[in-house]
Amino acid sequence: MSTVERIRGRVIAVAGGANGIGRETATLLARAGAHIAIGDYDAAAAQHAAAELAGIARGYDLDVTSSESFAAFAASVESDLGPIDVLVNSAGVMWVGPFDAEPDAAARRQLDVNLLGVIHSVKLVAPKMRARSSGQIVTIASAASLLPTPGEATYAASKHGVLGYLKAVRTELRGSGVNLSVIMPTVVDTALAAGTSTGSAAMLQPIDVARAVAKVIERPRFQVTVPGYVGVAHRVVDLLPQRLQDLILARLVPDQVASVDRKARSSYEEGITRGRDG
Repeated sequence: MSTVERIRGRVIAVAGGANGIGRETATLLARAGAHIAIGDYDAAAAQHAAAELAGIARGYDLDVTSSESFAAFAASVESDLGPIDVLVNSAGVMWVGPFDAEPDAAARRQLDVNLLGVIHSVKLVAPKMRARSSGQIVTIASAASLLPTPGEATYAASKHGVLGYLKAVRTELRGSGVNLSVIMPTVVDTALAAGTSTGSAAMLQPIDVARAVAKVIERPRFQVTVPGYVGVAHRVVDLLPQRLQDLILARLVPDQVASVDRKARSSYEEGITRGRDG
């Protein structure tokens, strides 16, 4: 069965879908015939994005940091479009800089959006999928889920947490018919990554991640890195002595403390500390 055949007619909800990776993912899946629900902190932007999609699409207000908001979103989608077949968690924020210079508000926001947002979604959506013996939750995490990332300490903690949480839940859901997938890209050209370095990897575009999402819907897998070689390299390097690991990773992984362009990130990070999603 082709990707289009697996996607056509399915209800796919994209949390954080008004911009960046989420919007590109919604666009790609809509073209393949999915019925799309876009949830976003900016409800007007979600509705605007949905109006531009092919086929059936709706936009909704969604604050992923609130379980009540997520429950209302899921209920609205089910009422308007039907049960959610696939949920894509795409909301995310990132503060960059030395760990001891990070504002407490930025740290809390990253944990609330990046980690608790995923936890809320899984707790609310997965049980209904399990009751139907069918469904998939695809979460956009980060290569920072695996790699040491100077200048992204709390962001990395949130993404490590996402991977750890989903590993545990996946074990509980084994045999239930519900698939969990984690997409872990390197640096993607979005507002979240403005002013940061890519290290040894080329800058990804949102469409690269969207294609990975479509592919994992076609053929479910748990862990997917983008580019694919990152996962292989991580497994190989992890077998080496710590000193050698440190030397190799220092060449491969960007040091955002040393390279970040603070001016390019000032507006975005001000929004984070004020409680807005990126």
